[in-house]
Parts: sequence; C-alpha cells; structure tokens
Amino acid sequence: MPIDLIRASARPVPPRSNARNVNIVAIALTAALVTLQLVGLAMLERSHVHAMQISFPREPAICAESAVAPVSQIPYD
Repeated sequence: MPIDLIRASARPVPPRSNARNVNIVAIALTAALVTLQLVGLAMLERSHVHAMQISFPREPAICAESAVAPVSQIPYD
C-alpha cells in the first residue's frame, strides 16, 4: 500500500515531444545556414574588391556624370 501512495503523489514526467526537438534542430540548422551565407557573401565581396583593384589600379574612383559619350546616328528608312 505505501508504494501505491508514493506513485499516486508523484507527478508523472511528461516525455519531451519530438516536435519540439525537431523545431530546435530546424532553428539551429537555419542559423548555421544563414551564418554560412553571410560568411560566403563577405568573402565574395572581398575577392571582388581585390580583383577590381588589381584590374584597374589607375582608374579614378569617381566618374563624372556629365561626360558625353559619342553616339553614332542610326539612319531610319
């Protein structure tokens, strides 16, 4: 009889749901993927800037907007 009283007074421990575990894993994977994308984007930007500096070392950084490019006229029929 004492065993029955102990069992009745103890609260049952609910098992952890699989849905909660899946949500935690999904959040962790999403955070990892976002972090990898940001790191990749930073590396891409850095390599692009480096390539542009090598390709055009004497190119002025600011282009004049008022520069007029010669345009050839296309004759119409």
